[in-house]
Amino acid sequence: MTLPTVRLPQDFAPAAASLAGRVVLVTGAYGGLGRAVSLGAARAGATLVITGKRKRQLEQLYDLIVAEGLPEPVIHPLDLEAATPRDYEALAEGLERDLGRLDGIAHCAASFGGLTPITMHKPDEWLRTLHVNVSAPFALTQACLPLLVKAPDASVVFVLDNPDLLNRAHWGAYGVSKAALERFVEILHQETDTTAVRTHALLPAPMRTALRHQAYFGEDPNTQPLPDAAARAAVWLLGPQGAAARGAMLDLRGA
Repeated sequence: MTLPTVRLPQDFAPAAASLAGRVVLVTGAYGGLGRAVSLGAARAGATLVITGKRKRQLEQLYDLIVAEGLPEPVIHPLDLEAATPRDYEALAEGLERDLGRLDGIAHCAASFGGLTPITMHKPDEWLRTLHVNVSAPFALTQACLPLLVKAPDASVVFVLDNPDLLNRAHWGAYGVSKAALERFVEILHQETDTTAVRTHALLPAPMRTALRHQAYFGEDPNTQPLPDAAARAAVWLLGPQGAAARGAMLDLRGA
C-alpha cells in the first residue's frame, strides 16, 4: 500500500494567524527546511518549541524570531542520534508542564551521509541514518501522542523525499529510511484516524538545502529555490486547512 497523493489547491496560502494559540514542535529547526518552517509557523502565530543538537544555532534562530516581534519560542536542545526514550518522555512532560498543550510536530530533521554503494556503506552510518530518520520520529511522536490527542485539532507532519530517485542505486540508508518513514506515516494515520490527531506526509520539490548539496555537489545551488514553498505547505498542513490532506502525501513536485 502507498499513501494517497494530494496536490495543493490553486488558491493555496496558509490562512492569516492560522496557527495562533497553537504550540508547534519543530525538529531540525535550524536546518534549511526546519528554519523556513520555524519562521513560517511563528509568523502564522504559533508558539514554537525548536529542537536540534546545536544550542548556539537554536539561539540564533530564537533571536531572529524574537526580533520580528513574533511569539517567543522555547529552545529545547535535542540530539536525535543520542536521545533515549526517557529524553523524549521528558520533553513531552516539559511541554505539558510549561505550555499546557501541543498542537503539532514538524519532523524536519534528517540524516544523510552522501551517495554510497552498498558495498562501501559503513554500518555505523547506516544505523545512524535509519535511527535519525525513522526511529527518532517514531519515538518522539509516540511520547507526544498523549498530549497531541488532548488538542482539539493536532497535526504531525513528516517530510519525505522523491521516491523516483531514492529507489535507485547509491541512495543506501537514506533511501531505505524514507521508504520506511512513508510506511510509518500510513500506519500511524490508520491508528489515529478517529482521533483529533492528523497525520501528513510532505514531499517537497527540489530545494536549496545542505542535504541536497551533499547529493548534488556539482550543481550550482542557486539554480534551486529556497525551501520557502515547502515551508508554507508545512504551515498549511499544521493548521486547520490541512485537514483536507489528512492521511495523504502532499506532493509539491511540479507545483
